[in-house]
Amino acid sequence: MKKNRLSLLTILVMRFTALIFNAPQIGFAAENMTRLDLATKQLAEQCADEIVEQYELLLTGGHLTMAQLFDTFYIPIPGTSPQKFNTQYDKHTDGVLRPILDKYLAKDSHFIFVVAVDRNGYLPTHNSRYSKPLTDDSDYNTKWNRTKRIFNDRTGLAAARNTGPYLLQRYSRDTGEIMTDLSVPIFIKNRHWGALRIGYK
Repeated sequence: MKKNRLSLLTILVMRFTALIFNAPQIGFAAENMTRLDLATKQLAEQCADEIVEQYELLLTGGHLTMAQLFDTFYIPIPGTSPQKFNTQYDKHTDGVLRPILDKYLAKDSHFIFVVAVDRNGYLPTHNSRYSKPLTDDSDYNTKWNRTKRIFNDRTGLAAARNTGPYLLQRYSRDTGEIMTDLSVPIFIKNRHWGALRIGYK
């Protein structure tokens, strides 16, 4: 009983500290995960598997090479604010990944986004919800056209570079929302490409 109280107190202190300093909480053992966290982890793993399957089809079909899929030469897209980038593969992912990402986004009303990012936090293809036409309003673009950006904030990089089974983080999004981010790594032919991230609240 005393141990359970200490564990609960520790979690509360972590969450309060994270809110005060706007820093993500990282980790969370399975016994400290909520039912929503556990369900999200299962869906994240399923979504990542589907993405790996599509990437491997692009590779075996000759549409992409491994060098292209792991391209980190990010080409700035002129006139975009926040800055966006193209790679050698993002046009392919727009076609094959978005339907998968949107399908998983629709699986739970708590989900805010479902995305795949490379090891540097580059997000080649976002959900349709966040791929609205660009405008001259950078605030609008920040909220509704989030595709092809590099999310290399502390939370984004931690998710992108984690190679453990999963990573659970509580953080403040750049739009001001307090959210949970659950990510699982994506490996292509035993090489770490990045992560599948699901944001929810």
